[in-house]
This record gives sequence, C-alpha cells and structure tokens, in this order.
Amino acid sequence: MTELSTGMFNLDGKTALVTGANTGLGQAFAVALANAGARVACLGRSDMEETLELINGGQNDGKRAIAIKADLGSLEPIDRIVAEVMAWSGSIDILVNNAGIIRRADALDFSEADWDAVMDVNLKSLFFLSQAVAKTMVPGGTGKIINIASLLSFQGGIRIPSYTASKSGVAGLTKLLACEWGPKGINVNAIAPGYIETNNTQALREDPDRNKAILDRIPAGHWGNPSDVAGAVVFLASDAANYVHGITLPVDGGWLAR
Repeated sequence: MTELSTGMFNLDGKTALVTGANTGLGQAFAVALANAGARVACLGRSDMEETLELINGGQNDGKRAIAIKADLGSLEPIDRIVAEVMAWSGSIDILVNNAGIIRRADALDFSEADWDAVMDVNLKSLFFLSQAVAKTMVPGGTGKIINIASLLSFQGGIRIPSYTASKSGVAGLTKLLACEWGPKGINVNAIAPGYIETNNTQALREDPDRNKAILDRIPAGHWGNPSDVAGAVVFLASDAANYVHGITLPVDGGWLAR
C-alpha cells in the first residue's frame, strides 16, 4: 500500500500546459501548479505578464514559466503550441483545458455565430488540443489531462445554450477519453467550478436579482474565488489522483447538494 503523504502532491520535474492562463481561473491554476513544483507553459490570447510575474517573482527568465500567445477559436495554432512547449521542456506531463468563452441570449434569439464561437473554443479546440498533447504522452505511458467543465455540465441554466451544450459535451468527452486513454497511462478528468468571481460571471454578479438568487442557493454563502478551485487542479495533476479516471469533480460551495 502506498502511504499518503504531501509528497504525492509534489509536481517537481513535471511540465504543465494551461490554456486561458492570463486571468481568472486559468491564472490561479497556473500559479498553483507552479507552486507545487511544475514548470508551466501559460497560453492565452492576451498579455501574460501578470501570470508570469506571479510565478516567477519578477524573474521572467523562462525557467519556471513561459507565455504562448494563441487563439483557440480555431485549430490552426494547435501544432505550434505543442511544438513550442516540447521545444521548451521536452515533455508535456499535464494539460489543463481551461480556455473558454460564453455568449448570452435567449434561446429563441441565439445566433449561429455565437453558437459556433462558443463550441469552437470550449469543445472543438479542447478535443483536438487534448489529442495533440496525448500523442506526446502515450510513448511515456503517463500524463494528466484536466478539463474545465461547469455546473452547466449537470444543469441547464438559462440564456446560455451553446455554453451549456459545450460544457455538457466536455463532461461526456472526459469520460470517453478516460476510457480510451486510461489503458495508455493517461488520466483524463474534469472539474466543474461553481459560481466563481471571474470575467465570465461579471454580468451575473452585477444583476442584483440573479446575484441574490445565486447566493441564496450556495451553502457556503458566497461566490468562490479562483484560488478555491486551484487545489482540485493540483490534486488531479498529482500522483494522489493516479487511480482517478473520468470524473467531473464539482467545486461549487455545495451548490449541487441543495
């Protein structure tokens, strides 16, 4: 029997790729993985200086973290992304598929453009980036892929049809990939953050009625902070989760329990 110890959560010698790492949840994930010992490739569409500063403490020398600029609205940058991380570190041991977008409108009025934009980032690019990274993991027989799902992987929500569809797809795809890639030594799991203070939820927090309705249902009594979710990412990226496959883990302040 393996003795449980804090060493099981140590990520020294590992390289992680985190998408959407410039702000919010992705930034918290990148910093937490670095604090656990991993080298982190931080991917995003915009400036990554703040994330690099938080990881490197002002020493942006490329040893602990690098920034990769790419837009996952298409598949075009995927081969380049993987090549850049492999050239920097020689391996990708952990992939966190965090990048995501949201569009809000009544289902009766929802446009094809908004549907396609959300599905392309949240589901299509997630799959094909996972595929490309998994191809580098298979020869070594080990790897951790962590998808960021949502409470909308379990529920319907309102006015976000493509987001709900994409996050339901993420939960299903996580199970499929776990079934296919588990025998190859790759753990594929997902996390479903609850109501977290990020750019994606700003509209909800600024709506007094929606904000009150949400807070009234959360047993924890408050919105979550990105750092509240980061520990789950470190767990699923670590040896402590070696026998965990295909789950979607809610980190939601108790929302789904009510």
